[in-house]
Amino acid sequence: MNGKERVRTVLAGGIPDRVPLADWSVDHDTVERLIGRPTYLRNKAACTRAFWEGRHAEVQRSWIADTIALHRVLPLDIVTFTMASWHIPDPTGEAPPRQTAADTWEDARGRVWRFTAAADDILCIHDPAGPRAWTAVDFPADPGPGRAPNTMTRAVVDAVIDELGSEKYIAGPFGGEVGMVLPGGYAEGCTLLAEAPEVIEAAVAHSLAACERDDAWIHPGQDAVLWGGDFGHKTGTFCSPRMFRRFYKDANRRRVERLHARGLQVLKHCCGNVRAILDDFVDIGYDAYQSIQPTAGMDIVEVKAAYGERLTLWGGVAVENLISGTADAVRADVQRAMAACKPGGRFILGASHSIAVGTRPENHQAMLEEWRRLADY
Repeated sequence: MNGKERVRTVLAGGIPDRVPLADWSVDHDTVERLIGRPTYLRNKAACTRAFWEGRHAEVQRSWIADTIALHRVLPLDIVTFTMASWHIPDPTGEAPPRQTAADTWEDARGRVWRFTAAADDILCIHDPAGPRAWTAVDFPADPGPGRAPNTMTRAVVDAVIDELGSEKYIAGPFGGEVGMVLPGGYAEGCTLLAEAPEVIEAAVAHSLAACERDDAWIHPGQDAVLWGGDFGHKTGTFCSPRMFRRFYKDANRRRVERLHARGLQVLKHCCGNVRAILDDFVDIGYDAYQSIQPTAGMDIVEVKAAYGERLTLWGGVAVENLISGTADAVRADVQRAMAACKPGGRFILGASHSIAVGTRPENHQAMLEEWRRLADY
């Protein structure tokens, strides 16, 4: 079997030749080690600076060449298009932000940006515009005509799918997710849930209509869409299960039904403790659940026992062990996940989030070696 056949078999509930291997993403330090050169692939801070400086074509070339090179040296069965790996923004025409310190910049609008090592990204830490007050009027039922992806973005997706799409399962970037719509971010959005539910209702309806409009972007070479909105934190869901069902469940179910009708599968990345809404994941119709965060109380062994016949599980190796643990701890993660989740199929081995920045090479190698040793059915 090739990767495409293997993943399709698993998602359909069948038994493949071996357990598929896949990750939400592989960050730039691991990519550089594996392909032997610097990369913009999953290098968020470097991409931000390059886009500020108008070096869009340089980033595009790296994303295409380095995605293909990574998949030639790493036996991943799924090609993913996550942040800093496919979307080339339109040039703004503005001057680059002015550097005010070694890790800080200020743009023409007075916004302050800072490199944050924990996120390995350049984030806005001050916006003089301040927060806005949201009302239902901000979210019209008709979201307008929208825009097609720019040609540079589409060229990245085209080139990668042309090269890898015949042999690997393509979890494409188009086919947008409603997720949990929280205007203004987590804190403000949760306040609106409690104090202005009509705003949330309007925002969800607006988001659903925008997603359906933008389904025209879906690439004909995609096998699936990969959704990345989180629903929980380390101790529970962002809102109560009752609120999730009232505001978000039906819109996400409608999205999945629409994509299934087009022949696409839906793979759901979701961090946090979402045990209280896993029955809703099944009802919504997700084909796979990726992440399964053990440090948030999501034990893949327990999830497999309760949901393994109804939902393909994708994970098993704690990202924390890959970054700061030992090779033996990583091997133990693989062994435990394989013992519990391999029987009966519906299992894809991967990290509990991603091969994140700071992953120790020896730990990543241990994960690959143990997978190879145990993968065959």
